[in-house]
Amino acid sequence: MNIEAAKITLAQKILSLQKESIIEKINKLLEKEMIVGYTVEGKPLIEKEYNKILEKGAKEIEEGNYITH
Repeated sequence: MNIEAAKITLAQKILSLQKESIIEKINKLLEKEMIVGYTVEGKPLIEKEYNKILEKGAKEIEEGNYITH
């Protein structure tokens, strides 16, 4: 099965779900694994990693240690 067919099959299964708890589990898994950005080197970032980078930058700015290039 190719990726597009797998996505359609998965979407159909999700749409047929009746238990909210299963939908919540799927949503949490997707939030944990979905790529939300990329580093300048092209490495994919999930939301947790992306937020860590943002927090680090904000902390550096607050401490006066942020260097622009």
